[in-house]
Amino acid sequence: MAKSKKQFAVIGLGRFGGSVCKELYEMGHEVLAIDKDEDRVSEYVAYSTHAMQVDTTDENAMKQIGIGNFEHVVVAIGDNIQASILTTLVLKEMNVPTVWVKAQNNYHHKVLEKIGADLVVHPESDMGRRIAHNLASEKVIDFIDLSDEYSIVELRATGKVDQKTLVDLNVRAKYGVTILAMKRGEEMNISPMPDDLIHQGDMLVVMGHKLDINRFENEGL
Repeated sequence: MAKSKKQFAVIGLGRFGGSVCKELYEMGHEVLAIDKDEDRVSEYVAYSTHAMQVDTTDENAMKQIGIGNFEHVVVAIGDNIQASILTTLVLKEMNVPTVWVKAQNNYHHKVLEKIGADLVVHPESDMGRRIAHNLASEKVIDFIDLSDEYSIVELRATGKVDQKTLVDLNVRAKYGVTILAMKRGEEMNISPMPDDLIHQGDMLVVMGHKLDINRFENEGL
């Protein structure tokens, strides 16, 4: 079955917004790229369905380009918090269903939430945390925070668990975490069975409380 094509608008074509725009376009979606800077707009003509120079704080200008017809809009304005907030406000007042916004700091985050942003992201701090986790442990491949207390973490199996089954490890009883999937090379095993063998180097996708995952990483692997 062919992947359904979606329509996105990306506002702000700096490093973060530009990479989002390129990736969505390369995935086959329709992408409207928007920035106030004419040079940036020109740069992304080749990486978007349409690229336009627009003042996104101007509601009339936004109506003229039909931004209200988009279901998904990413606001990635990098260096102007006021413009980011006003743009988000315009989008929500125009009833755009899903608006994701890049935040510069916690104050910016709180304001964006109050005016209705559907998701607020901190790409720099999030990437910094991922790098810190990867540097601190050779076992951690990647992680996703589900909340302040719970995460999904990709861990690399060591020789300590080589040729052991999930029954042998008994991780849920011992550590309170759940192994959601196992990956070996290009083969992904979703919802592994209790008697599935783990090999050294396998990637284990683990979900649980952060303290429990940390304990499993240090004691179980």
